[in-house]
Amino acid sequence: MKNLIKTILLSVAVLGMSSCTEDKILDLNPINNISDAAAFSTPAYIAAYMNGVYNAAAIGQYNAASTSPNGGRGYIWGAAFVEQGEARGEDVVNMATFYQLTYTATYDPTTANNVYYWVDGYRLIGRCNLMIEGVNDAVSKGIITQAVANDYIGQAKFLRAITHFEILTNFARPYNFTAGGTHPGIPYREVGVNTVAEITSEAAKPRNTVAECYAKVLADLTDAENLITTKLTAKASKGAAIAFKTRVYLQKRDWANVIAEGTKLNGLYKLTEDPAAPFVLANNLTNTESIFSIQHSATSNPQVNAALASVLKNRALVAISPILWRDPSWLADDKRREDGKMIYTAAGIKYTNKYTDVTNMSDAAPVIRYAEVVLNMAEAQARLSNLPAALTLLNSVRNRSLATPATQAYTAASFTTDAAMVAAILKERRIEFLQEGRRWADIHRLQGDPIASVAINGIPAKVANATPNKDAYVLGNGFVVTTPVAAIPSTDYRFLWPIPQVEMNTNPGLGQNPDW
Repeated sequence: MKNLIKTILLSVAVLGMSSCTEDKILDLNPINNISDAAAFSTPAYIAAYMNGVYNAAAIGQYNAASTSPNGGRGYIWGAAFVEQGEARGEDVVNMATFYQLTYTATYDPTTANNVYYWVDGYRLIGRCNLMIEGVNDAVSKGIITQAVANDYIGQAKFLRAITHFEILTNFARPYNFTAGGTHPGIPYREVGVNTVAEITSEAAKPRNTVAECYAKVLADLTDAENLITTKLTAKASKGAAIAFKTRVYLQKRDWANVIAEGTKLNGLYKLTEDPAAPFVLANNLTNTESIFSIQHSATSNPQVNAALASVLKNRALVAISPILWRDPSWLADDKRREDGKMIYTAAGIKYTNKYTDVTNMSDAAPVIRYAEVVLNMAEAQARLSNLPAALTLLNSVRNRSLATPATQAYTAASFTTDAAMVAAILKERRIEFLQEGRRWADIHRLQGDPIASVAINGIPAKVANATPNKDAYVLGNGFVVTTPVAAIPSTDYRFLWPIPQVEMNTNPGLGQNPDW
């Protein structure tokens, strides 16, 4: 194996790729080709390496033959998690063939979207592991201090944790599928692969259970919380680690810890008064609400085939579904319906306007906002029968979007049961996080929910692919929405993405998801 950073970061055995080369995936500008021995030899090189890790999270690699400067389509955190997380659910409509396989669940072990979720996700994890090992070695040689190393290690552990968790949510059943989460998860990789021996051992690594994956994710996030000193929205931070723990505990149904973690952020972040403010291009990385977002620029973005403004606005490949648009819980004068601000209309069909830079494609990808932490806590309080606390949290998010909060805000009389409150919070999540990639995670975790009124069975039915009627977007006209894309029961094998065939070719002992 060549002793170059651009090759050691990718293991053909571990990642199932047909080549051991990488084409411009890791941007170590201005040191694109640097030996393994030198990569951690100076503070400047180490900083450049960390920047390369973030670039890999933002861009990814779509195929080994890519010759574009950026190389990929935003796997796994640059755009793909938004577009795939929405297209798997029912609150958007796929408008072309681009996301049809995801939208209609007609994917297979070779389908690019799920293949590169896995492959680019594990590439990123591999970089994180090499970063951790490299800076530890640099400390032992006196190149950087332990304090500097700890910040890098914390950032790498954060990215390692959230990436494993994102892969887990698409390729494994939810935590409560079995008592104690004992069913198969995914391999949790903690070794930086840059030797033949490590390739051999990691290639044969079995799946961890879902419970083991959750434990490792939470351990990494706690380490990140304790180690990181960086405070930028475009970088992993202490606040981001805490915020993400509320997401993990929510999916684990550990309500008390959702509240405990979320409370740590009181006073550190603040909901913006305008619901559109976190998406304004000029301050989408500097507002009070955004906790962690992936930064893009004119020279570093997932390009026309994946960049958020390109796909969701300029090319109009994914529309808002009439299923959600016509939902009576979404008030007609809600500010999040405002055309030209949070909504873009073309030929009568509604699209999100959260991502607007169609020229330079520099919109940040919002991984987690404080609004999510607040609604995570609201749901946890409601699940624990603390309805007054849940109401206050829910209204803090919803009221800023109401035309007249004094008369439209929820009151204690609005919800007399835990179930009713939880249902309202879940609907608010669908409205608030529309086109932010959160829908699939909620569908996934609500399988078999003990509250029958909010439980979801499988993948919900959807509006027909590419055929929404513009009259469906005119409120109050009596239009009846039909859903010819049939629901898929939770027992169906298509509920999970299949493990990519390239992975199965090199590690057949991993075991394919059932019935694929």
